[in-house]
Amino acid sequence: MIWQGRSKRRHTGKLYKRFRKKRKYELGREYIEALIGERKIKKIRVRGGGYKIRLFKEKYANVYVPSQKKVVRAEIKSVVENRAHIHFSRRNVLTKGAVIDTALGKAIVTNRPGQEGIVNAVLVD
Repeated sequence: MIWQGRSKRRHTGKLYKRFRKKRKYELGREYIEALIGERKIKKIRVRGGGYKIRLFKEKYANVYVPSQKKVVRAEIKSVVENRAHIHFSRRNVLTKGAVIDTALGKAIVTNRPGQEGIVNAVLVD
């Protein structure tokens, strides 16, 4: 279980006295890598009754073309560069700030695909 509550130890290394058990609202979730492929999503209920759409795979991106001032749906070919992790570009992992190669050209991902369930990007070429 990924738990985001108070640590058992202080910064000095001293053990805190335990004053309660773990709580449901302190629960964390594992990181899901959004990859390139046929669309695959999962809806997750979050605290407060809302939903997050976890994106596992996506084939298309909504690419904004500044010269035309239009948004076009383009197919994602590969991830060219990803500053989030050294190996994400090799494994085609989509994150915010990743440079992707699309049918229109190179584009930068402007949203968080793994948490929003969609890929939005801005054309840079």
